[in-house]
Amino acid sequence: MLEILRSNDPTIIAFATALLRGEDIEVFVMDVHMSGLEGSIGILPRRLMVRRDEAAAADVVLRDNDLPVSKWT
Repeated sequence: MLEILRSNDPTIIAFATALLRGEDIEVFVMDVHMSGLEGSIGILPRRLMVRRDEAAAADVVLRDNDLPVSKWT
């Protein structure tokens, strides 16, 4: 799996997840429960992971919607 997006903003994570799932791209959100450890202040970013063979397609979907993309290559 490759990281395709990293953000502290839960709305960006939710939007990106919905876009990718809408394109039948498997996505896994990591670090969701880290807020319990940090005290819910939102300093630890969440990461969206996709399968290596779907990373290029995920990159296109996110860029087409003006979302930040992690450098995965």
